[in-house]
Amino acid sequence: MLDYFLDALIDSLKLLPFLLLTYIVMELLEHKLSSRSISAVNKAGKFGPAIGGLLGIVPQCGFSAAVSNLYAGGIATRGTLVAVFLSTSDEMLPILISENVSVVLILKILAVKVVAAIFVGFMVDLAFKKKRSDHTIHDICEHEHCDCEHGILRSAVIHTVQIFVFILIISFIMNIVIGLIGRENLSNLILNRPVIGELIAGVVGLIPNCASSVVITQLYLQGGMSAGAMLSGLLTASGVGMLVLFRANRNLKDNLITLAIVFVSGVVLGSVIGLLPIF
Repeated sequence: MLDYFLDALIDSLKLLPFLLLTYIVMELLEHKLSSRSISAVNKAGKFGPAIGGLLGIVPQCGFSAAVSNLYAGGIATRGTLVAVFLSTSDEMLPILISENVSVVLILKILAVKVVAAIFVGFMVDLAFKKKRSDHTIHDICEHEHCDCEHGILRSAVIHTVQIFVFILIISFIMNIVIGLIGRENLSNLILNRPVIGELIAGVVGLIPNCASSVVITQLYLQGGMSAGAMLSGLLTASGVGMLVLFRANRNLKDNLITLAIVFVSGVVLGSVIGLLPIF
């Protein structure tokens, strides 16, 4: 057991410098782009799904939460909200970068998420023709997801420590599971079972916490998850966005419809795209 932990600790410590540097860059981007992104979604109109899908892929503090508030206030359409949820990467990008994953693979994952998000978003808006409100929402910034108000360096350090702990725990658990079950048996249990892996990953992605995207990304990189399952989980993972939606919008049926759309489209598209010779 000690060996499993030490291996996980050493592997996790190697990522620390890359994680910190990545989060500093992401915080700089967030401070410059967050308010502009929210404003762009506010003014997007019928092009909301395209704007939301493109901006959702950019790492920003609480962007999915902010758009959830815009939707609850009648400003953003359901298609725009769904597009943001599907394209949001949460902690996927910093982990991929810190693990020195090839730029080509990262761009493929981002491209798939953006295209899927925009496509589903427009289809949703065609199916749900709900008119937008003319009023505006003030003070929609959510501070549950990060400490943006405490400065760039402090926020970056806090993010780094949080994700480091998640990675350490997940790596430790994975080492134990692989040691007890065996990598080949684990592969037969998850990787070689079509649909089951995608469904499980889709459910994990819905967990309103950055841990979900950390688990999915790490499992994929360690060979414990297929490309289809990885895509399903990352498409349904929207950070705290879904949690904020259920809090801000009092229409439970409406929220459940949105959740179902995100889950079903994420699992179906992840499964289909995973079969293609892309990854």
